[in-house]
Amino acid sequence: MNTIIVFICIILIASILQTSTGFGFSIMATPFLLLLFLPQEAIQINLILSLLISLSLIYKIRKEIDYLLLKRFIIGSIAGVPIGSIVFISVNVDHLKLIVSVIILLLTLFMMVNLKIKTTPFRDYFVGGLSGVLTTSIGMPGPPLLLYFTGTDTGKEKVRATTLAFYLFIYLISLVSQVVTVGTNMIVWKSSLYAIPLVILGLILGQFLFKWLNQRVFRIFTYVLLIFTGVYLLIDSLGL
Repeated sequence: MNTIIVFICIILIASILQTSTGFGFSIMATPFLLLLFLPQEAIQINLILSLLISLSLIYKIRKEIDYLLLKRFIIGSIAGVPIGSIVFISVNVDHLKLIVSVIILLLTLFMMVNLKIKTTPFRDYFVGGLSGVLTTSIGMPGPPLLLYFTGTDTGKEKVRATTLAFYLFIYLISLVSQVVTVGTNMIVWKSSLYAIPLVILGLILGQFLFKWLNQRVFRIFTYVLLIFTGVYLLIDSLGL
């Protein structure tokens, strides 16, 4: 019974965050799903439900997508995905998580003191590539996008729409790669099926939350998510 309650809370809160900000599902859900499932199962459940949320919202928010930026992110990620796979195979994952956590926390600190980044085509491709690397190496594509959008002071509508559209691509590629390389099982698909009503509820509540958030509160949400991600990766890499 306790396991079911924990599962409900994880999926509902993560769905609300993903719907209202464009980020948050993998950041919030994956660490806690790992307490209930095997790593392979937790990651695949995360991928399936993240895809479902993106698919559910994409038509409604399609006009807010920055298609040029999305194209650059996708092209960059195509180069980054195989690099991430090589990194995952050849580099100690805990060392990689430690490095990434320190970078995220330092960059978040810089963003909080109002460090600005100017958008350029090269930086767009680079951020997409870095997101692709992190997707296949540690299963978290969001932090590079989150940091970039925060530094460039992008509006919350464009952030949410462009990120969710990018996730449709990167998570689909990752899910297919997972199924082909390591396989899947019925626990993954049954758990994902049971989670659908929670995701629907999260979509409804997240839409209300998105309308309530102004740009300042949205930025605070962004900092909280980044700090949570950095601290989680740091603790996980140190085995604490």
